[in-house]
Amino acid sequence: MKELVEYVAKSLVDNPDGVEVTEVPGTTSVIIELKVDPDDMGRVIGKDGRVANAIRTLLRVVAAKQGKRVTLEII
Repeated sequence: MKELVEYVAKSLVDNPDGVEVTEVPGTTSVIIELKVDPDDMGRVIGKDGRVANAIRTLLRVVAAKQGKRVTLEII
């Protein structure tokens, strides 16, 4: 899941070197933290949060197949 978020985020931003993704595993849930440059924050969140919600939807599908729950936090 970490690789998926990293791939999508690097595809969206102007500065792919500024993308950092960390995964905090739990027993039944996973928290994924996404950090990007402040200049690229708008690209990752999108208008009215549409891009961020689309990434969260993709993560939910992948996590459901693994029997886990996932939370994406954009820092």
